[in-house]
Amino acid sequence: MSQFFSIHPQNPQVRLIKQAVKIIQEEGVIVYPTDSAYALGTCLENKSGLEKIRQIRNLDAKHNFTLVCHNLSELGTYALVDNSAFRLLKAHTPGPYTFILTASKEVPKRLMHPKRNTIGLRIPDNKIVQALLTELQAPLMSVTLLLPNQAHPVVEANELYELLQHEVDLVIDGGPCPMNPTTVVDLVNGRPKIIREGQGDTRFFT
Repeated sequence: MSQFFSIHPQNPQVRLIKQAVKIIQEEGVIVYPTDSAYALGTCLENKSGLEKIRQIRNLDAKHNFTLVCHNLSELGTYALVDNSAFRLLKAHTPGPYTFILTASKEVPKRLMHPKRNTIGLRIPDNKIVQALLTELQAPLMSVTLLLPNQAHPVVEANELYELLQHEVDLVIDGGPCPMNPTTVVDLVNGRPKIIREGQGDTRFFT
C-alpha cells in the first residue's frame, strides 16, 4: 500500500520532501501535484517504473513521456535548444507548458519519440515540484495522471489515493490541481506549433 503525504503548497515541509525524494531514488512511482493536473513520476533510470506507469495509464510503447526539469539549465542538458526556442522557453517557464524538442544524447532511447528522436520537457510553476527537483538533483520522468476511461484528470489527491493506493508508492497531496493538462508546444522546427491546448495561454505560440 502506498504512503500519503500532505505537503503544504506554499511552504513544503523539508522532512516530507526528503522522504518523497528517497522513495523516488529507490525507484518508487509517485503521484504529485503540478501547476496543471496531478502527474505520475519516477526517476529517469527506473525501467520497471516506466512500465508500471504505462500500465496505470494504459499507454502503448509509442506514448511520449515528459522530463520535468528544475530550470532551463537542466532542460538544456536533455534537449537541443536553439536561440529562438530558448527565448520562448525563457519567457514561458516555469509554467503549465510541455515543450517538444529534439532530445540530446542524455535522454534514454526508451523515452524518445521512436521516429523523430524528440522528447517532451517542462518546468512546472509549483513549489512542491520545485522542492522535489531541488532535492533530487535530476529530472522526473513523468506523464499527466489521466486514468483510462476518464475524460478529465482527477483533481483531489484523496480520490487518487483511493484509486491507486495499491499501484503507486506515494501520493502527495498538495491541494486541488487544475483539471486541464498542460498545453503542448512543438518547437522542433523553430516555429512553435500547438499540439494540444490545455492549461496556459496559447496566444504567444500562434
